[in-house]
Amino acid sequence: MGYDANLLRKSGLSATSDFAKMNVVGRHRRLSAVLAADIAGYTRMMEKDPEATVAAWKQSRREVIDPAIADHDGDIVKLTGDGFLCEFPSVLDALNCALQIQKQLDSSILNFRMGLHLGDVVDDGNDIHGDGVNIAARLEAVAPPGQICISETAKDAIGGINSLKFRELGPQRLKHVSRPVRAFLVESGGDRQGAGFGSEISVENQSAVRYLLSGDGLSIAYADVGEGYPLVFAGSWMTHLEKDWENPMARHFLTHLAREFTIIRYDQRGIGMSDWDGVSYSVDKIVDDMARVIDRYEYEKVAILGASQGAVASIAYAVRHPDRVSHLILHGGYVRGRRRRNDPEAEAQSQALATLIRQGWAAKNPAFRQMITSMFMPEASPEEASWFNDFQMTSSTAENMSKVREFYDDVDISGLLEQVSTPTLVIHCSEDAISPITEGKFIASRISNSEFVLLKSNNHMIFENEPDFPLFLSSIRRFIGAGD
Repeated sequence: MGYDANLLRKSGLSATSDFAKMNVVGRHRRLSAVLAADIAGYTRMMEKDPEATVAAWKQSRREVIDPAIADHDGDIVKLTGDGFLCEFPSVLDALNCALQIQKQLDSSILNFRMGLHLGDVVDDGNDIHGDGVNIAARLEAVAPPGQICISETAKDAIGGINSLKFRELGPQRLKHVSRPVRAFLVESGGDRQGAGFGSEISVENQSAVRYLLSGDGLSIAYADVGEGYPLVFAGSWMTHLEKDWENPMARHFLTHLAREFTIIRYDQRGIGMSDWDGVSYSVDKIVDDMARVIDRYEYEKVAILGASQGAVASIAYAVRHPDRVSHLILHGGYVRGRRRRNDPEAEAQSQALATLIRQGWAAKNPAFRQMITSMFMPEASPEEASWFNDFQMTSSTAENMSKVREFYDDVDISGLLEQVSTPTLVIHCSEDAISPITEGKFIASRISNSEFVLLKSNNHMIFENEPDFPLFLSSIRRFIGAGD
């Protein structure tokens, strides 16, 4: 949008006068490459050591960030307490700048996440606004620490450069952006690239397993791993605080999410490393167990991930303690057991599973347990299936597993759904045989303003090697906002 030169001349002003410049800039609209960046875990770093964090931030600006932006013809539009917003004449300039910053900060205590978009911006003389800024900022929240997330528009503008590789995240539902935006992670650059997708966290990184007493005198095992915003994994069927690091159905959740969050886990009563003797189940008891674990930590609020059966305790806890839960994530969850869905086939399946557990759980022949494995993860490799067959037998006794199954197959907390006030993200696999997609949609339709993400998968919970696994991670990352 330009200005009238004749009008300027008549008024006695030149096109180069300060007033004219201000007027032009104030009305200027253009297509720009916008890079948004912030420091992952900044809030927690400031809590632990504010002096070292501020010093590192100032040093990184002076020695790395400002020179890199200048080298690539960029302009710093504004600085935030833990990041910056820049504008560049081209997407390639912006991306090369981002890659240079990530590489040069590899040894720093600071770990930046970045978002890049090519879009329309409006310059008011002091700041820029519009599509380019909004989407870049939201993509930054989707990016793992140390990585760059770019829009499809920006990727297309770059063209084919052999040294650059991208991992597709699929359409992203970004906050305050009406349409889904296809997003990609850049998989080249500094050593930190891929930090969310391959660097190993293992059981050695986990805290020591500790115990607390439940309200009815059982020992409940709990542990934590990682550093970042607190994310509680709700207790559910067939878990083990130590063996889950080898579990083909669980290890990828730990190794990836622990890179960005403090993962707090506990073994449900009667399961894993918690007490196996004298166990009974009720909604009140499993919610109280979760509450006691959360109370062992000094967080004002936590996010909760309720996978599968864990959705029951997660939802009930969020209703009873809304002041303690910042985000509720439900993956493959259900609130109505198989006997409470008005589905004769589900009821028959419940009866068959109960019989299967009682008769074949501890048998040397794994044929019985293989049926359960096939239901949970039909896409498992022979090695993964064999491991899970053995794991079932060691995760608890047939008696406890029967009790768990009977409790959850007969549970119904659907009446609580409309009472949930916590922001909720519902994630479900399209061909889930344990918790059918109708259950996920049932939950999402009854929790006000909840979000629903559908993953293309035949498994109960998505595996790391599946195409939609990056979408699973980015959905959680975006939803929680990485806790900053």
